[in-house]
Amino acid sequence: MTGLFITFEGIEGSGKTSQAERLAGDLERDGYDVLTVREPGGTGIGEAIRDLLKNDPRGEHLVPEAETLLFSASRAQLARTVVVPALERGAIVVCDRFFDSTTAYQGYGRGLDVDAVIGLHGFAADGARPDITILLDLDVEAGFRRLGSRHAADGTQHDRIEREVREFHVRTRAGYLELARRWPDRFRVMDSARDADAVATDIRRVVDQVLEAKGLSNDPG
Repeated sequence: MTGLFITFEGIEGSGKTSQAERLAGDLERDGYDVLTVREPGGTGIGEAIRDLLKNDPRGEHLVPEAETLLFSASRAQLARTVVVPALERGAIVVCDRFFDSTTAYQGYGRGLDVDAVIGLHGFAADGARPDITILLDLDVEAGFRRLGSRHAADGTQHDRIEREVREFHVRTRAGYLELARRWPDRFRVMDSARDADAVATDIRRVVDQVLEAKGLSNDPG
């Protein structure tokens, strides 16, 4: 695959969605072919799965194993119909969450076998592996303060995952940091408690280094 695959990860309130959108916009303005996607979602089927996972519309308890497979199903559809074709044409794909979220949330957070969860990713992702993963790290309580402010401003409520006990989110954050230690070649950990502009500057610096290393140009010719 000739493109560049960038994923953003982090706990609730870490700012990953805003930073992913900001990076994608900056790259587009610089002339790059950029595709922005999210997980779960990004396709019609994926968005239907997202609604099920986020909002629990039927009120039925979702066991961790089923939850994991639903995330993987959304990923399989997204990878095969959107991400891989974009990478093959040479685009930069910026993805708000990818398979590391499942490892962190369902593996470490839910207490499932982490290596078994990781084993699902190769099948679901169709060979799509991030070139770089930006992990926006933030204390759980700070993240939920941000989240509370956002919901108050938007008039929205916590979703199913956000309503989990704090210990779940603490385990998830620890899981992310463990993944960063396990794959230091791919992960870049950013302290997202800092000013958003400073974080964005650091992210762009890292991405520019990877673009240069891969020889990707923004020259349409």
